[in-house]
Amino acid sequence: MSNDNKSIHDFDFSLICEYYASIERQGPGSPEATRKALGFVDHLTEDSKIADLGCGTGGQTMELARNTPGKITGIDLFPEFIDLFNGQARKLNLQHRVRGEVGSMDSLSFGANELDLIWSEGAIYNIGFERGLNEWRNFLKPGGFIAVTEISWFTQERPDEITAFWKDAYAETDTIPNKMAVMQKAGYIPVASFILPEYCWTENFYKPQVQAQELFLSKHKGNHTAEELVANQRHEAELYNRFKDWYGYVFYIGKKI
Repeated sequence: MSNDNKSIHDFDFSLICEYYASIERQGPGSPEATRKALGFVDHLTEDSKIADLGCGTGGQTMELARNTPGKITGIDLFPEFIDLFNGQARKLNLQHRVRGEVGSMDSLSFGANELDLIWSEGAIYNIGFERGLNEWRNFLKPGGFIAVTEISWFTQERPDEITAFWKDAYAETDTIPNKMAVMQKAGYIPVASFILPEYCWTENFYKPQVQAQELFLSKHKGNHTAEELVANQRHEAELYNRFKDWYGYVFYIGKKI
């Protein structure tokens, strides 16, 4: 794998955590997209149990809490993210029903059939789309919902450069119909899918990184790994600007059979 095609997982975890903790979102998205996806989920009550897996600092989690009843548990691998998550919940006076916990999405502590809704924006790739859908299904009640965003191809054919990049970065990148078929095979009724708008990437994810990168590089001046991390993120943003007609994040919503 070339430096240009490095995955975020190839970098030091402490640097990754510091870098992404400085920006509001840890992946492309928007409050509008979160609410739109939530609109396909029904039968939630004050007794409902919801898990946001790979919650980051909780931007989308707090939007869920504002727009749905029930208790929400956010799970993330990085303790610093969870500290910021719980601080945000307290700031918004949501701590009575929103709680962040340090944990791994491939070793969850929920019981079988415990959850009414599993949410994961920009994070299921950490475990893999197919594996995540199959393993997480065990924690959902019959009739429970799952809603995730996943990098997907918009077309059957695309330029070789971007195909090679995502083949290296995330081999499960596939077309929307194929992703829906994976969801159906995993034991869900595919309820809906929709493409996240371009501004979810440009305005909400890449633009805030510009100033954060300058501060990060200033703090870690001379640190080759930190410089490489920023170069990697800048390269990814440049690729998106050039090839956004061929790929992006897609929200997939399914209901457990």
